[in-house]
Amino acid sequence: MTPAPMTLMQDVSDREMLLFQQLFKRHIGLHLPVSKKALLQSRLGARMHELGLVRLSDYHALIAGDANGVERQRAIDLITTNETYFFREQAHFDFVVRELLPAWGKRPQLRVWSAASSTGEEAYTLAMLLDQHRPRGGWSVFGSDISLRVLSFARRALYPMMRGQNIPAPLLKRYCLRGTGEYEGHFLIERALRSAVEFDQRNLTDLAATDDGQFDLVFLRNVIIYFDFETKLKVVSDVIARLRPGGYLVVGHSESLHGMQLPIEMHSPSVYRKPS
Repeated sequence: MTPAPMTLMQDVSDREMLLFQQLFKRHIGLHLPVSKKALLQSRLGARMHELGLVRLSDYHALIAGDANGVERQRAIDLITTNETYFFREQAHFDFVVRELLPAWGKRPQLRVWSAASSTGEEAYTLAMLLDQHRPRGGWSVFGSDISLRVLSFARRALYPMMRGQNIPAPLLKRYCLRGTGEYEGHFLIERALRSAVEFDQRNLTDLAATDDGQFDLVFLRNVIIYFDFETKLKVVSDVIARLRPGGYLVVGHSESLHGMQLPIEMHSPSVYRKPS
C-alpha cells in the first residue's frame, strides 16, 4: 500500500490573516502581525492536515463556531510561544534572593504568582528559592497560563536535562530527581516541591473572571510583548490590582511599561513596586 498524499495548505491570504488576527485578539489579546503569516501556517498546518482541511478560512470557521471551545483552545495552544527554562534572566532571581526575601523575612506568608508560567520552569525556580530561604514554609507559588497543553506539562514536572543546565548544583541535587530507564536524559521535580506549586489556566485579558486574591510578588515576563498597547495597559493594570501594597511586579528584560499611567513605581529596569 502507498500512503495517502499529504493535504497541502494554500498560502495565507490577507483576508485569512485578518480573520485569525481578530480571533486571537478577541480571545487572548494576542497581537499577530501580518509578518507572522508563515508562523500561522506552520503552527496550524499539521492540525489542519489531521482534519483534512486545506484552507485556513475553513479552519477559522471551525474554531470561530466552536461552541465548547475545545478546538479553539487547541489552536491557542498551537499558536502561543512557550520558550522558557530554569533561572531564565538570572538577575531577577538574584533580586528576589538578595533584596526581597531578607526584607520580607518576618512576614508569616508570602504569595508569588508566575503569571505566564508556560511549562512551569519559572514557577519551580521561584519555589526552589522560597523553599531554600524559607524552609519552614509560609509561602506559596501559583503558576498560570492560557495554554492547557503547557499547564499539563508543568504539573507533570518532567524536563529534559538541558532545561536544567542553569540550575545551581546544590538546588539541582536537592530538588531534582535524575531519570532512569525510559526517563533517562530527564529529571523530575521532587514531590514536596511539586505539591507546593499550583497551576491553573488564566486568561490575562480576562482576569475579572477569577479571584485569586492578592500577591506579594508577580512575575509577568516575556508575555506583554505579544499585546498591542491598549491590551498591554489593561493586562498590567489588572495584574497590579492583584498586588498587595508594597508588592513587586517583574517584567522581562526586553519589556517596558514606559508611557503607561500606572499606580506603580520603577525600582530598577524591569522591576516595579506598588506603593504601600
